[in-house]
Amino acid sequence: MHKRKITEALDRISSKKTVKYSVYLTAVIVFFALILLPPLLGVIIKWNAMQAVLGQPDLMSRALNAVQNSFLVALLVSALDVVTGIPMAWLITRGKSRWLNVLDTIADIPFVVPTAALGYSLLLFWSGPNGISYLFGNLLLSPGWLLVILLHFTFSYPVVVRVVVGALLDYKIEYEQASRTLGAPPLTASRTVTFAIIKPSLIAAFILAFSRSLSETGATFMVAGAFENGPVFIQNVTNDFKTGTVDKYVYEGSLAFASFILIAVAVVIFALIRIFGPRLKVPVKKIWPSWERKLSYSKAATSRNTITLLIFLAIVLIPSLFVALPAIQAIFTDTLPRSLSGGGIWGEYWQSILLSYFLGAIVTVLNVVIGLPMAILIARRNFGNLLSGILDVLVNVPLIIPSIAIGVSLKFFWKENLSFMPEMLLLIFAHLAITYPYFVRSMSAATERISADLEEASRTLGAKPLGVFRTIILPLTKYSILSGAIMVFTRSVSETGATLAVVTTLKTAPVVLVDWVPRLGIQKMPATPLDIGLGCGYLILFSFIILLALRLIVRGKGRY
Repeated sequence: MHKRKITEALDRISSKKTVKYSVYLTAVIVFFALILLPPLLGVIIKWNAMQAVLGQPDLMSRALNAVQNSFLVALLVSALDVVTGIPMAWLITRGKSRWLNVLDTIADIPFVVPTAALGYSLLLFWSGPNGISYLFGNLLLSPGWLLVILLHFTFSYPVVVRVVVGALLDYKIEYEQASRTLGAPPLTASRTVTFAIIKPSLIAAFILAFSRSLSETGATFMVAGAFENGPVFIQNVTNDFKTGTVDKYVYEGSLAFASFILIAVAVVIFALIRIFGPRLKVPVKKIWPSWERKLSYSKAATSRNTITLLIFLAIVLIPSLFVALPAIQAIFTDTLPRSLSGGGIWGEYWQSILLSYFLGAIVTVLNVVIGLPMAILIARRNFGNLLSGILDVLVNVPLIIPSIAIGVSLKFFWKENLSFMPEMLLLIFAHLAITYPYFVRSMSAATERISADLEEASRTLGAKPLGVFRTIILPLTKYSILSGAIMVFTRSVSETGATLAVVTTLKTAPVVLVDWVPRLGIQKMPATPLDIGLGCGYLILFSFIILLALRLIVRGKGRY
């Protein structure tokens, strides 16, 4: 009875326009104050410090080359992801085998493996003495630009597959079937009809792969060797500052310069994709009936599926899980009891694990609290089409800015204005800025799928705004809320770049693993290969537990 009175009181309060718009306005203010403006203003604050880089041609050339490498790798990897991910998504959604549900689940595995563990796994597989090089008797692939491309392809490939699979499942196949009945071969029908309709999803998949490649730092640092992209350059300069190789002025100027270029170019590329992507003439309208018919049936389709599966197994799945071998070996040595006892380097590791998951939980709760009103605001256009549309675009900005650039800018912004701010709070703000778009995007899309007529019918029956949310929106978006929360949580736990940029004493699990892995013959911590393998194994195990928990919680709820 007491609970019912509280609910009725809250419903009455929510019916007041001042309360309703105050909630939405608060969400917008928090977005600008904590998510959008600090990363942008942080670079501007250090604008004068960039003179230190402009006065050193060698350092400026090194920074520009590193930024150029970032975008070249991201563009190449994104294109490869789309080209190879489409056949995989097509096989999952259009194939006839009963094993395709298993393949659909396996395709998500590299996505849930923390990138720090993924980087070390690929390093072992491609460059380790017990990896694929063992089969050839010599080192097949050294750390460098090619290994960076393979790494970025591995962790962004599942994202593209998942987006395209969703688009094909939502797509009405009747359009394609109509084209087939008019005599078009399967390849021609899919190329001229299906891909034209799902083109927005293909563009979204490209953008997601592009942003993931730009943002990754920790795993890239493990496999880069002497190769530098933007995030690796920023981290190398940070290490030089810590060792006294460069002074504070040059250090701040280098970070501000590289971050500014990364942010500016990323925003420009994103804007160009948003403007010209929908106008891109994909697919080519010309038809070649003879050879397209040959490529549509029998042997050609079997060859395509075989090549697709080989790419997935040999370049994505097996390298992603190769770290399991040293992790399993460590179980049968004294490494396992040492790790469980927390002795030596393992004491810091378990502290970092606790910090990672505590931070992930805090960031997830904050995202739900401040992200839900923004998602509903965008989906229901409560501030009008123009303003809501602008907010919809701005929410994407942190998604395409490299995470280490966000971290650097946030550190400059908050330390200049609130020098007493504790590192933990700075870390929360950094992870919140990085993960916020994931939750809002997930929830706004889920809300848009709910017919506004349902809400209107509920209101005509006397339901107040909070009651409409509680009885209509919340039940129909539970799956998306949970999925968005898990995505935010796992993204936070895996994040390395922003963490390295904003803190000096606190260390999350991915940062500890980066310190454990030797680079260019230098190792910060006395960790053995078995220590590193087992540390990565623990992270992978926890990630699988989270994924399993998600599947168990939402099992049987269906889709809407």
